[in-house]
Amino acid sequence: MMWGYHDGSGWWMLFGGMSMIVFWGALIWFAVFAVRSLAGDRRVSDRIGAGNDAEAIARRRFASGEISEEEFQRILAALHRQP
Repeated sequence: MMWGYHDGSGWWMLFGGMSMIVFWGALIWFAVFAVRSLAGDRRVSDRIGAGNDAEAIARRRFASGEISEEEFQRILAALHRQP
């Protein structure tokens, strides 16, 4: 009799199962990352509404109280004057 010789059972089976979990997790993460990068980051523009980025930043700063209403109106006027 040969003690200690097994037919593939033991810690190797645990290693194989864990490697499959890591493989599928990495594959799913890569797919989600690829879809998000192709779709672009639309979260900021969806919350603020239509307009260019500079106007959206001015609206956010006005809403948070960083700038006054007069400064906000001046920024909007300057942005709309640009060709």
